[in-house]
Amino acid sequence: MTVDSSSETTPSPMPEMTAEMTEDQAIATLFQAAATFWDGGDRPSAQALVAAMLAAETTARHQKTPLAFEHLLGQWRLCFTTATRKARRRGIRLGPGFYWPKFVPAQISFASADPATNQGTIANQVTLGGLWLRFTGPCRFQPKKNLLAFDFTEMGIGAGDRPLWQRSLREESAEAFAARAIAKLPFFSFFQATPHFLAARGRGGGLAIWVKRPDC
Repeated sequence: MTVDSSSETTPSPMPEMTAEMTEDQAIATLFQAAATFWDGGDRPSAQALVAAMLAAETTARHQKTPLAFEHLLGQWRLCFTTATRKARRRGIRLGPGFYWPKFVPAQISFASADPATNQGTIANQVTLGGLWLRFTGPCRFQPKKNLLAFDFTEMGIGAGDRPLWQRSLREESAEAFAARAIAKLPFFSFFQATPHFLAARGRGGGLAIWVKRPDC
């Protein structure tokens, strides 16, 4: 449902996955993956898409262009994600990527009453057979690093627009969450945020692409 967030550091990409790709080729590949998710057609191979994500991430790291929190707001369907695996000598390494199956739709959403504060809420949901499982909680964005830290404080199960069961995972004030160090929170490090798709690396090292829901 999300990129793995169990590790404490962001690992280096796997060398064998970083195929040579220009910035323009990388962005074009990401746009193609987002477009074909809804419209069908020839989508990039998993290997090509991982290479494009790594190239785009490297470019973003060098350019250090800050993103705006408002560009993340809305509902986004998970399109593609990668696994991570432990390496013998050097932390966690990037595993193979795959397109998320459409018959198990997963989506992430961000909302904020005032995006200028860089604070809001996050919801992560997966649906199967008409039933959904949803985790929600606060989030905050750091534009200088393009990091979005979050914490899930509630979970629920429902069908359609009707919640069937809800549970609080922990009680925490907005002030307490704002004071918590990012080192103690899961986060996404975004390197692309367009009107059509988002791309990020999770704290655990996995990569993911979400595409904008056309009805949102």
